[in-house]
Amino acid sequence: MASNPVNFGKLTKLSTAEALAAALYIAGFKDSAEEILSIFTWGHTFFELNKPFLDKYTVAKDSEDIIKIQKMLFESNSNKSKP
Repeated sequence: MASNPVNFGKLTKLSTAEALAAALYIAGFKDSAEEILSIFTWGHTFFELNKPFLDKYTVAKDSEDIIKIQKMLFESNSNKSKP
């Protein structure tokens, strides 16, 4: 979920920095991920919004697990937008 001011809260609308940080985080380079986003005032918000899902991605065993996590993320987001 994007935390940048242009696309805040939107799924699949990450900035390049957010996408790179997510990939580094999932690959086990959490310090590097945090360092990349530390130059942005909103950088810490990315991890606050996404940490539960990023942590799940890091332990995914296969593509099936990835798809399950994605479904959870989309369902979680759609439930928040319902009145």
